[in-house]
Order: sequence, then C-alpha cells, then structure tokens
Amino acid sequence: MPMPQAGDKAPGFSLSDQSGATVSLSQLKGRHVVLYFYPKDATPGCTTEACDFRDEHSALVKAGAVVLGVSPDSTASHQKFATKQGLPFSLLADPDHAVADAYGVWGEKSLYGRKFMGLIRATFLIGPDGKVLRVWPKVKVAGHVAEVLASLQQPSGAASPAPASKASASAVKAPAAKKAPAVKAPAAKKAPAAVVKPAAVKKPAAKKAPARKGARA
Repeated sequence: MPMPQAGDKAPGFSLSDQSGATVSLSQLKGRHVVLYFYPKDATPGCTTEACDFRDEHSALVKAGAVVLGVSPDSTASHQKFATKQGLPFSLLADPDHAVADAYGVWGEKSLYGRKFMGLIRATFLIGPDGKVLRVWPKVKVAGHVAEVLASLQQPSGAASPAPASKASASAVKAPAAKKAPAVKAPAAKKAPAAVVKPAAVKKPAAKKAPARKGARA
C-alpha cells in the first residue's frame, strides 16, 4: 500500500508490546504519537535509533507524545532488546508485517546487490485527531530524533515554514545621509585701487620782458 501522507487518516492498529500488553492507536486518541518502524532488534542502526529515542524520551513526553517502535520481531525479542538498552517505551511486534503494509513501509530492499522484501525504516508523527502530521520516509538515523522533537515543539506539532519578513514594520531604515557642510568659497579679493598719479604741475608762464621805449629815428 502507498505510504500515508500528511493530512491522511493514520491506519489503525492493535499490537502486543514487549510485556505482552495490547497497544492500539485508538487508545491514544487525544495525544501525539511518534510511530517509528525499524527493521530488526539489536542491529547497529536500530540500536542507535532506539537509544536516541530513549535519551530524548523525557523531552518527547513533555512535548505530549507517546513513542512506539514497530518491527517484525517477536515480543520475546523485543523484551530482550528493551531490557538490554533500558528502553522506556513500547516496542510492538508485527510478525506478519500487516501494520507495516498498511503504512507502506514493507517493500523491496537491496543489500550488497541482493534484493529482498523487508521493512523500510520510516517514522510517522500522528496528531491527537488521528491524522498524520508528518512523515519521514527512508530515515537516516543520525539526527533523526532531534528532527522529530523539533516538529513536536512547533505550535501545530509539525514543522512550520520560516516566518515571512515584514516589509515595512521590521525593515531597518538606513540612516539618512548626512549633508556635507556647504563650503563657502573664499570671497574674491578686490583688485587694489588704481594709484592716481598726481596731476602734472604746470610750470608758471615765463614773464614777458617789459617793452623798451622806442628810440628816436
């Protein structure tokens, strides 16, 4: 079956955990459920993933979630694995992989060139209303639990997009450019007044010699 996507109703299930108790999705209505599928108990990747959920379990519970692990292993195998690793959450036995089929995580796998049918590592975050909030298909173990916890800590229980920037309210106004002080041009120096040459001094007119009285002819 195809893998449920965000917004789909999560397929119901009722499986036995490591202590033999029956756990049903319907019992958990009103709470977030972290349902993670893993291939096999006590294998390296599955042990790391289980221990990561163990280490963050108190934070996940504080965020309002119930953690459930699911694999095709028996309840006895789950009991041994949970006891050895000190797991504080339920591991559900799905030996006929009916629940794995319902969640679309049972399919063809490849290892060292060999193809076979098996469980694909995946996690589903189910909301209090029984609908899928987020899906992690083909999980990479490193950092996965931190991503799940971050999604739970969002107000909606699922990762939300980054807030859009507010164009006017939050924009930082650039400081107004300071006007450069006006530089006054130095006043033009007045040309020195022309030197007035003194008027030429007129020489006194030569006095005429008195006319001689004429002598007789």
